[in-house]
Parts: sequence; C-alpha cells; structure tokens
Amino acid sequence: MIHNIDIKKTAIEALTLEAAAILKLKEFITDDFTQVVNDILGLRGRVIVTGIGKSAIIAQKIVATFNSTGTPSIFMHAADAIHGDLGIIQKDDLIIAISKSGNTPEIKVLVPFLKQTGNTLVAMVGNLQSFLAQQADYILNTTVDREACPNNLAPTTSTTAQLAMGDALAVSLQTCRQFSDRDFAKYHPGGALGKQLYLKVSDLSDHNGKPSVGPDANIREVIITITKYRLGATAVIDNGQLLGIITDGDIRRMLEKYEDLTAIQAKDIMALHPKTIDRHKLAAEALHRMRQNNISQLLVTEDNSFQGIIHIQDLLKEGII
Repeated sequence: MIHNIDIKKTAIEALTLEAAAILKLKEFITDDFTQVVNDILGLRGRVIVTGIGKSAIIAQKIVATFNSTGTPSIFMHAADAIHGDLGIIQKDDLIIAISKSGNTPEIKVLVPFLKQTGNTLVAMVGNLQSFLAQQADYILNTTVDREACPNNLAPTTSTTAQLAMGDALAVSLQTCRQFSDRDFAKYHPGGALGKQLYLKVSDLSDHNGKPSVGPDANIREVIITITKYRLGATAVIDNGQLLGIITDGDIRRMLEKYEDLTAIQAKDIMALHPKTIDRHKLAAEALHRMRQNNISQLLVTEDNSFQGIIHIQDLLKEGII
C-alpha cells in the first residue's frame, strides 16, 4: 500500500475497463467490417496503416500482424506522410487511418491528401462524428466509454480497443485465406517458433551418422560404437533389417545382471520394437514422441530402412525445447 492506495484493486479496475471495452467491440462488427475484409482479400496492392501518437504504435503492431499472417502491409506515420511519405501509397493500396478522436490536426491535414489519391480509406476511429469518420469510405468503430487512466486522459482502453480490432481483422483475413501453419512458417523462419514449423528430423539426424552393429556383435564392439557416435545408443541391424536398439541404459542394466561379459552379444541385450520416426517428419514431432515415451533418442527411418538417430540434445541445440 502506497499513500493508502490499493494497488491490486487499481490494476483490476483497469483490466476490467479494458476487458469490457473489448467485449463491446462485438457490437461494432458491422457490414463495414465485412466489406473491409473482402476488399483486402481482393487487394492487388498493400494495406497502408497510419496514425499519430499512441495510435501510430498500434498501427505498427497491426502492420506486423498483417505481414506475418499473409497480408502485405506498410506503416506510414501520419506526421511524416505530409512531409514526403505519401509516396508510399500506390494506386492499388487500401489505407487504414487510426485515431481515437478523428479530429487531431495531423489527421485533418492528412485526410484530404489521402482522398486525392483515390484509394479506399478506412477509419478506425472512436468518434463517429469526427472529420476522419465523415471522410472515410468505411468505419471500424473503436469507441470506448472511458480510458482506464484515472484522469480519463492517457490512451489505455482506447488503444486496447484499436489493437483488438486490428487482431479481429487479421484473424478474419487469415481464416478466409485458410492460412495454415506451413504458411505461417514461411514468414517465421527464425527462432524456435519457425523451427517447430519447418525443421525436419533429417535436418538434424543426417549430421549424426548412423551407429549400428550386427546382432552377433560382442559387447566391446557395442560400447565402442555407442561411444564413437556420442548419441547414447546404437541400432542393431541384420541384412538391412532393423532388429532393435541398445542404449547407454541397456549397457548399465547388463552390467548389473551379468558377471561374465565375454559371451554377451548385441542380440542378448537389445530392446526389441524400438521407437522410430520417419526422417521427413517435423523435428517437433520427434520431441513429442520422446516426451511421450520418456526417452532421449529415436531411430530415424525411411521406408522402414534405418537412416540414423535423432537425440534430444539436437533439439536443445536448435532451441526447439
């Protein structure tokens, strides 16, 4: 408690106000919203999103979301637009102008120039009687009752509403385009998210080699093979057929069970029916199977032929875990 202020209560009140504002947006999903989505779907150009102040920051986030979900977009700052950046706009573009009041000086100066270009102008605005709203071809209503700011001044609830309306647009466009996880991966090749969506088992296992022994291999040969490849396991192969797997754990259990190791062969200690994964599967699927079976490696196959091993350390190195 600072100066007798209940901080938790204040935070909850702010979240409650913003949550209510977002829920109210459902009433504002009108035919204009549908038409904007349809126009963007048929667009030959880009979506230009502009704003001033905090609305400009929201515009940048909407542009980022559009671009990452298959809608080519460009941010244009409303203040910079009248000082040369209007050249960004091409004849086949659609413009979304974001403003709470719709009456800021920068918007009033900019809108007439936007109208001259002949492009479709969409107003994401919180004042339906404003200059921007009256000049727009379509309106996305983001009216809020009040800001979460105790003085009802700092853009809080209003920018949250703008952000949510932008997300509603992006998701609608994504759904209409049947934008899949593979499409998403094309725009997110970096980082763990992208790798989960495109990195294949073979991309990792092909670098590991193919540790294998025959069923009659003695224990010394088995240990040397496992040690050489540093994957914690070796496949047991007979005439090209995968028979089983021997892991570090199998070696330890063997030492506990047998005193005389001289006559032990690979076939005596191998685990039958090893867990495998096709080399063309996603690496993320390999992680899922390892977790599901509480194991550290999988034998990699193609058409039931042994191709190598993928280890959980491979996934760690790539940041998939």
